[in-house]
Amino acid sequence: MKQKTVAPQDVVTPTPTPTPKAKAKQRETTYAGKLGDWQRILAPLDANAADLPHLAIPRAQLTALLNQAVGIKQQQAASRATKETASEQLQATLADGQRLAALLRSAVRQHYGPRSPKLAEFNVKVFRGRATTPASTPAPPTPPSVELTKPPATAASKAPSDPTHQS
Repeated sequence: MKQKTVAPQDVVTPTPTPTPKAKAKQRETTYAGKLGDWQRILAPLDANAADLPHLAIPRAQLTALLNQAVGIKQQQAASRATKETASEQLQATLADGQRLAALLRSAVRQHYGPRSPKLAEFNVKVFRGRATTPASTPAPPTPPSVELTKPPATAASKAPSDPTHQS
């Protein structure tokens, strides 16, 4: 059988299936998306201000609101950076304070002694000694052990131990 050769121009490429039309443009939900939407509507309104004089007042109001929102977003970003810096400073301060508090507790214990009741005033645990345990405690009595006995084997179940012996 002879195979037929196909020229590249004869190859038919499948056409992609058309996608259903997307819904009307969905509304923006993020702050940045909303601000971008406002900017996208204001640019053509500014360019066509002569054709749309009746929209001058709402356009100016939206421009003012856009500027105010951008300023608030900048303040929010600055506050976030300030908060992160303050959190780092607070962590460092707390670590230093913990070390100094431990040093002071140790110094107070050294000055007054580990058994002094004065340590309670500084919220330092007073050493009262180790709990005494009895030197030798008698072992609890063990219950008597019970041995299990095997039932006696019957003669039929016993195998002869002497191979020469036959009954």
